[in-house]
Amino acid sequence: MARIIGGVGTTHVPSIGKAIAEKKYNDPYWRPFFSGFDAVHTWLAREKPDAIVVFSNDHGLNFFLDKLPTFAVGAANEYRNEDEGWGIPVSHAARGDAAFSWHIINGLVADSFDITMCQEMLVDHAVTIPLQLMWPDGNWPLIVPVSINTVQHPLPSMARCLELGRSVGRAITSYPQDLRVMILGTGGLSHQLDGERAGFINKDFDTLCMDQLATDPEALTRYTIPQLVELAGAQGVEFLNWMAMRGALTGTVAELHRNYHIPISNTAAATVLYENRPRLLRRAA
Repeated sequence: MARIIGGVGTTHVPSIGKAIAEKKYNDPYWRPFFSGFDAVHTWLAREKPDAIVVFSNDHGLNFFLDKLPTFAVGAANEYRNEDEGWGIPVSHAARGDAAFSWHIINGLVADSFDITMCQEMLVDHAVTIPLQLMWPDGNWPLIVPVSINTVQHPLPSMARCLELGRSVGRAITSYPQDLRVMILGTGGLSHQLDGERAGFINKDFDTLCMDQLATDPEALTRYTIPQLVELAGAQGVEFLNWMAMRGALTGTVAELHRNYHIPISNTAAATVLYENRPRLLRRAA
């Protein structure tokens, strides 16, 4: 059976891709951010995941405002990366596993999620930058990309994204193949790229979100999307991807590492690492 070993939440700011390409790992501006992955690299070397379910948001590569699904899942054996015009180097394609994807899709539909199924899907910086941060050698595990609408309102609620993750987690643990699966949520944290509040960062709210995400994610579902925009910025709603990631961790969750650095290109950049420990069954008296 497949087993969920843990999860990572991290940012996907496009400028990180340029910094990686220019090898600015020890640059004074970038070092506090890149060093946050040292603990993640150690954990990955020990745990060696076979597959990653990636919760992220599309930036106009597959979907645009005229056609934008709330939830879309890739069901392909390969996901090609394309340049979005931001100077980000185009990476090699990410490997997929269509059979594993279809198993997750079937589980979601059985749980009453209406899913857009993509037998062809491109991946943008929301996927490739976090993968490259975690595997600098480019030897990525296979992925199942799950795209959440964080662009066109109405957006799914915090509670709905948490339940989406839980459904994905149940589907993973019922997959008969022996896979070690990691969950990834990418985006944010607080940031706003335009308008009167361009450059907005809310460290206090980011800290609260990270604190509660580990121990009590349900507490975060009290925030409506308008409240999330007010507290985290218009693009800070990418935290929905983190909520889904946390929901997919079906066991006892322990935070192993956290890094928070501001700003990276007007964004609060954070990285958290969770270990997913199986729940112990209580023996009958």
